[in-house]
Amino acid sequence: MRQTDTWLASIAGLVAASTFAIGAQAADMPKTMTWTAYGTTSSGYAQVVAIGNMLKNRFGVSVRPLPGKNDVSRMGPLKSGRAQFCACGIAAYFGQEGVFLFAKKGWGPQPIRILMNSVGTFGLSVAVAGDVKAKTWADMKGKRIAFVRGAPALNNNALAFLAFGGLTWKDVKKVPVSGFSASFNAIINGQADAAFSSTVSPVTKKLAASPRGIKWIPLDPNNKEGWNRMWKVSPYFLKARVTIGTKISKDKPVQSANYPYPILVTNAKTKAGMVQAVVQAMIKHYDDYKKGAPGASGWALGNQKFQWVMPYHGGAVAAFKAAGKWSAADQAHNDKLVKRQGVLGAAWKAYLATNPSDDGFAKGWMAARAKALSAASMPVIYK
Repeated sequence: MRQTDTWLASIAGLVAASTFAIGAQAADMPKTMTWTAYGTTSSGYAQVVAIGNMLKNRFGVSVRPLPGKNDVSRMGPLKSGRAQFCACGIAAYFGQEGVFLFAKKGWGPQPIRILMNSVGTFGLSVAVAGDVKAKTWADMKGKRIAFVRGAPALNNNALAFLAFGGLTWKDVKKVPVSGFSASFNAIINGQADAAFSSTVSPVTKKLAASPRGIKWIPLDPNNKEGWNRMWKVSPYFLKARVTIGTKISKDKPVQSANYPYPILVTNAKTKAGMVQAVVQAMIKHYDDYKKGAPGASGWALGNQKFQWVMPYHGGAVAAFKAAGKWSAADQAHNDKLVKRQGVLGAAWKAYLATNPSDDGFAKGWMAARAKALSAASMPVIYK
C-alpha cells in the first residue's frame, strides 16, 4: 500500500509539475504581442498568422501581425519597442552589422537576437536566361547582370554567386533596373541575362514562359574554394538541395543555396522568460501550424542552424537546451557572435562621439567599423 501511495504521489507530483510548467509558460507571454512581418501577400506574413493562431488557441495569446513595406519599416517598431518580434528577412543581419540602410544616424549596429529560423527547401539563387551559354558561374564572365537600384541585399546576393565563380562586378556588365520585377523584365526583353530571386517567385515563372526560358546554374557543394569566396561576400548563405521552384522538383533538384526566411528576431534586452515561452510553444505545438501557411514547415526544430551568423537569445537557448538540442560548440559559437555585436556597438558609440557630419557619415562609419573589427581579429566582410 505504501509503495502504491508513493507511486501515486510521484505521478501527482509529475502532473503538477507539468501543469505548473505549462502555466508558467503562458504566464511569461503577454496577452497581446505585436510581430512585424513582410506585406500581407507574403508567405512570411501568412506564417506569422499561422503561429499566432496556435498561440491564441493554446495559450489565449493574441498576435498582431504588423506588415512593413521595407526593411526599415519592419525593424523600426522592433527598435522602438512597439513590437516584440520581427519575422524579418536577411536585413536583420545587415542591421546587426550596421551596414547598407543601417549605416546612418538613428540606426547603426543593432543588438539582434534570434528566436527561431524557418529553413525551407526553396532556393535563393540567380535566375539565368535559358539561352545563355553558361554551365558554371565562372562562365558568367562578361554576361549582363541586373543591378537593382536601392536594393543592396539583392545586389550583394548576386555578387555572392559571382564570387563563387571567382568573379566580381568588374567581370560582368551591370544593368541598372528600378526594382525587383523590373530585373526580370530586363531579362525577358533581352536587356539582361540574369537576376537574383527566390526559386519560387512568380516572376521566375514569367521568365520560364518567355522565349528565353530559365535555368539555374548549380553550386557544387564540394567546391570549397567557391563556397569560401561566396561566404566572404555573404556569410549567411547555406548549402541547399533545392526541390521547390520553377523548373525544379524533387525529381529534378538543383544544388544551390538559401538562407532562413523568415528569421524570427528580437532585441537582446527582451525578457528571457517571454522568449523561452514563445520558442517552447513553437517547438511543442509545431504540428498546429506547420501546414497553416506556405513554408511554415520550415520552423521544425530539426531545421534550426545553431551556428549561423547571428546569436540566439538566451531565452531561446534555454528552450533548445530543454529540448536537448544545444551543444557546447553551439554555445561557444553564440558567445563569439555576441562578442562581435559588442565590438560593433562600442565602435558605433565611439564614432558618434566624434560628432561626424552628415556629409560622408556612412563612409566614415564604415571605416571606423572596419578598423574596430580588424583590431578584434574579426572578419570585416563589408567595406
